Amino acid sequence: MAHALLPSGHGTYERLVARLNRFPQGAPPSERLFQILRLLVNEEEAGLLAQVPIRPFTARRAAAIWKLPEARAREALDALAERAMLLDFTCEGETRYVLPPPMAGFFEFSMMRVRGDVDQKALAELFHQYLNVEEDFVRALFAHGETQLGRVFVDETALPREDSLVVLDHERASEVVRSAKAIGIGTCYCRHKMAHLGKACDAPMDICMTFGTCADSLTRHHAARRVEAAECLDLLQQARERGLVQFGENVREQVSFICNCCGCCCEAMIAARRFSFMKPVHTTNFLPELATDHCNGCGKCVNACPVEALGLVSAHDPHHAAAKRAQLDEERCLGCGVCVRACTKEALRLKSRRARVLTPANTAHRTVMMALERGQLAELLVDGQSGHGHRAVAAILGAVLKLPPLKQALASRQLKSRYLDRLMAGV
Repeated sequence: MAHALLPSGHGTYERLVARLNRFPQGAPPSERLFQILRLLVNEEEAGLLAQVPIRPFTARRAAAIWKLPEARAREALDALAERAMLLDFTCEGETRYVLPPPMAGFFEFSMMRVRGDVDQKALAELFHQYLNVEEDFVRALFAHGETQLGRVFVDETALPREDSLVVLDHERASEVVRSAKAIGIGTCYCRHKMAHLGKACDAPMDICMTFGTCADSLTRHHAARRVEAAECLDLLQQARERGLVQFGENVREQVSFICNCCGCCCEAMIAARRFSFMKPVHTTNFLPELATDHCNGCGKCVNACPVEALGLVSAHDPHHAAAKRAQLDEERCLGCGVCVRACTKEALRLKSRRARVLTPANTAHRTVMMALERGQLAELLVDGQSGHGHRAVAAILGAVLKLPPLKQALASRQLKSRYLDRLMAGV
């Protein structure tokens, strides 16, 4: 693509970061972030992306914003979609584009395949610094608000077959796979990143799962390979047998991704250990229960747990002073069931949590909840007014109206204090 659509300027990448920070999870400015963006997009492309709406838009809308002919705008959009900086999909017979958030989004997409157009080793080193050494981004993503981006799926094969244990369809990773209209398999971003740093484990690499419109776009542009449900279910079983945790989008409907996470490489599991007191990951509705008379203190469950929720303590056996048994920290536990599969003595079984964990209905519902809790609801509505028309605003307000009364009251206060003021100021 030609490099003369926008004049260059020192603040181009800063403007793109400001745009990214309109997502509820945020992308805190950092020299490392600017270096990441410079590897992924040139300055001209950064300037274009800094102007696009957060919600889906057409080439016609982009052309109007960029003041370019529509054919030229479409050429730029397609080039960005080819590199998974944008996702594209068809709606009502027309191609639409959307800027994914940094995570889960174009950070992962940049390393879901081996590619020669980007220095992936340099990118991996920068991601490690930005996400694993610096804390601002990970805190913004995982440690703010009650509603989080992702949730854990229970290992269905570890559940006891009892009528008293209710497992809903949205709690089953297998149901996500079976109901998906499109499925893509890509390289695990986390382990790929760690491989470039010489720190990756030997867990399967090509096992990152995307679904629906996300998978459709990524497979069309060869960022992932398209598979049928049967192969994806086989990969899911392989992941369980390797003791990996299924971590996916925190919605009940149209889940867009499921990662198969190890405790050593994966960002979500690392965050769950670092910020466990802040509940950075939504748990399942289950907890392991220990049968102390069966536990021999072998420690297999302790080693299997990716978030260090299990430990060994004294068994208080008067006949065997050195005897140990497992002990669970319920506050840290994800309820994934990995420990149950690891136990060879049948000393662990899953039980229902006392209070059910509530999952947002869909992406709009979750996004509104996240924005509300982070004081950014007005940003979504202002963005909706910026060329999207009544549909975007209606979707956001519809999600607001489904909230509990206290959350609705909080939304009302935010809209009164920020949204109306900005509209009256002509934003």
